[in-house]
Amino acid sequence: MVSVLQNVAIDCADAYELARFWSNVTGRPLDPEARPGDRETQVLLAEGPVLYFNQVPEAKTIKNRIHLCLRPETSRDQEVDRLLDLGAAFVADHRDPDGSGWVILADPEGNEFCVLRSESDRASVNS
Repeated sequence: MVSVLQNVAIDCADAYELARFWSNVTGRPLDPEARPGDRETQVLLAEGPVLYFNQVPEAKTIKNRIHLCLRPETSRDQEVDRLLDLGAAFVADHRDPDGSGWVILADPEGNEFCVLRSESDRASVNS
């Protein structure tokens, strides 16, 4: 017997608003029953576990021990710009001169996540 990953839980101050941000990031819908002020809601991903947002009273105080890594459909740099426009904050740049590496951003509540190279970015380096 094994366990199946059901969701990735993200503690937050405003479950609905943070879920809306991640819905825009992923292009996937909120739970159809989600409403402003809900203490819990989720983003329904195309496959795999859902992103589950749970309102908690305490604020984030330290670096995440688990984080999401995104592989964009567009170039990494275009996606970083798009996510910054959505309200993400720049944390650190780990891009290398050869095009490898990643960028660390944070969502509106300070949860860090990485933006990796896209498949097209990876293919252009290997050509």
